[in-house]
Amino acid sequence: MQRRIWIAASAVAAAALATPLAWSQSKEIRIAHIYSRTGPLEAYGKQTQTGLMMGLDYATGGTMTINGKKIVVIEKDDQGKPDLGKSLLATAYSDDKVDIAVGPTSSGVALAMLPVAEEYKKVLLVEPAVADSITGDKWNKYIFRTGRNSSQDAISNAVALDKPGTTIATLAQDYAFGRDGVKAFKESVKKAKIVHEEYLPQNTTDFTAGAQRLIDKLKDQPGRKVIWVIWAGAGNPFKIADLDLKRHGIEIATGGNILPAMASYKNFPGMEGATYYYFGIPKNPVNEALVSQHYKQFKAPPDFFTAGGFSAAMALVTALKKTNGDTGSEKLIGAMEGMSFDTPKGRMTFRKEDHQAMQSMYHFKIKVDPAFAWGVPKLVREIKPEEMAVPIRNKR
Repeated sequence: MQRRIWIAASAVAAAALATPLAWSQSKEIRIAHIYSRTGPLEAYGKQTQTGLMMGLDYATGGTMTINGKKIVVIEKDDQGKPDLGKSLLATAYSDDKVDIAVGPTSSGVALAMLPVAEEYKKVLLVEPAVADSITGDKWNKYIFRTGRNSSQDAISNAVALDKPGTTIATLAQDYAFGRDGVKAFKESVKKAKIVHEEYLPQNTTDFTAGAQRLIDKLKDQPGRKVIWVIWAGAGNPFKIADLDLKRHGIEIATGGNILPAMASYKNFPGMEGATYYYFGIPKNPVNEALVSQHYKQFKAPPDFFTAGGFSAAMALVTALKKTNGDTGSEKLIGAMEGMSFDTPKGRMTFRKEDHQAMQSMYHFKIKVDPAFAWGVPKLVREIKPEEMAVPIRNKR
């Protein structure tokens, strides 16, 4: 596996010296992966890259070719900056002559990149940026997404929390990911009552003031009281537990996250939520292959975004096999609309209307297991795509 990845990398280096004419005549499928190799979401981006390369290797049976064409992956670091991501995508399409782009990590960067895909009439497969608006009001026909969206996160978390007599306040980051997530969550909650939305800067480290506002809104409420946290990247919002929430009968709830972030979940046994992926939950051959290969290469399990990168690779190879390696955008769009493909999470399908991948989510309860450094999400039940009425938010 490692040798094959380095072969792909050396092909990238050699391709950098090629001329546009050589590209047009070459037997290559050129893919740009634009992601946060550095910046606040670096951990997420690196996992996605690992998963993408593992997935391409697995889906092509170790050949890194489709219909005789060599897959070349060109990596670009957007550093989590929207303007940089936008210019990198334009460079990838124009100068690097890539056929398809994958990424980015941040929702803010993704929103800046969407018009570029439309301008160059090239497919952008969004993984893992989450904001609803990406396949909603900012969408165009060149955009597909294997990553889950805010509505899928929200609807599945509402399944865990939306009970009569429950009062909820939300804590989120003040940008597209957080605001879209809370908006979708509010739309999904039908029985519980939401009394407050707290938005804090992305780089917040001191949660005291925000936590106090949340406590003030919840402490005198009757029944079950919950702070639902939606947070990505740096900062530890679970520090709010230090303000002795238990004294007021207030619980914390949240969705899944990367394993290092879930170390703090050990402090909350019994905490409920819904997750996109945890390596021990899905039972299917693709997940078994991912888990096995990841342990072999890294002596550790695959994480949240590793599965996402792998899923993106499975979608790309499935589509390119359908087109017999033809990378023309209209051919790819025709192949991908309504297309089903296998992933570590099981079967996904790109919805025709907005190209969002319909996929399962997993309702969990946290268990503390001394064998693991993180709180272990034990499956309560799989929430299947047909159980989630995920809104179509674009204007198609």
